[in-house]
Amino acid sequence: MSTVMFEKITIIGLGLIGSSLARVIKRKNLAQKLVAADASESVCTKVRELGLADVVTPDITKSVIGSDLVILAVPVGVVRTVIEQIAPLLMPGAVLSDVCSVKSAVIEAAAPFLPESADLVPAHPIAGTEHSGPEAGLVDLFEGRWCILTPPPETSIKAVEKVTKFWEACGAQIEIMDAAHHDLVLGITSHLPHLIAYTIVDTADQLEDDLKAEVIKYSASGFQGFTRIAASDPIMWRDIFMNNKEAVLEILQRFTEDLTAMQKAIRRGDGNYLQDTFIRTRAIRREIIEMGTKAVPNPALVPLEVPKGRDSE
Repeated sequence: MSTVMFEKITIIGLGLIGSSLARVIKRKNLAQKLVAADASESVCTKVRELGLADVVTPDITKSVIGSDLVILAVPVGVVRTVIEQIAPLLMPGAVLSDVCSVKSAVIEAAAPFLPESADLVPAHPIAGTEHSGPEAGLVDLFEGRWCILTPPPETSIKAVEKVTKFWEACGAQIEIMDAAHHDLVLGITSHLPHLIAYTIVDTADQLEDDLKAEVIKYSASGFQGFTRIAASDPIMWRDIFMNNKEAVLEILQRFTEDLTAMQKAIRRGDGNYLQDTFIRTRAIRREIIEMGTKAVPNPALVPLEVPKGRDSE
């Protein structure tokens, strides 16, 4: 069993990621006291039934009183509102973190409200399923997965070390990088695939009724597998695209150009172009699988040095 790392941890938002964190914190005894806060009464009721926390409350603001670690597991679109509410009650030395998949927006949201006595260590665990809600949480969700930290320059080294050790205790591997770089990388690896999946399903939905029925009836494993992520939380993904607009548009433009090249190759019957592309991308896919199996650091996620800023000691 792991050693207690924090006196009191507050998790705000008990969906898939928040409830998974609650499970692992309780399982590994990472906090003396765990508070679960969610504005939804029905979510709070479910969290109580599951026994995921020591205290469960819909009062987000007061939930952070006395907490030395506060984790926001809410859609990025409401991060600013939540930080504005809780910032005055963060105790000196508290660490504020999150689990959003867009990092620049989180840093910008915190800037006007975070007191100098608290530290911000944005985090993004690259883990999840298409399911949501407190009952969807998994105690081993973060095992062997990457968690990217994007601390701004003024964040203390001690705070970064605390959050690093916390996520390592949850089973994750840590990378530290600039927030803008993170948003661009995730625009490729996560946000674009989700956008494509949603679009493909929408395209199928707009087919003639008889053809649409056959698409659904005869969906092969490829279609089912690729579009699985289109079942993800629509509010969360709406907020991701709204808050990572520049990076997503840049990657989408590149993808559109590549897709146009494929379209031209098919139209002119250029089998060599198609085959060369498929051979090259198949090799890349195999590298991705091999890297995931061996847990080798992703070269796209080049770690940066921990920023040398204010230290809390």
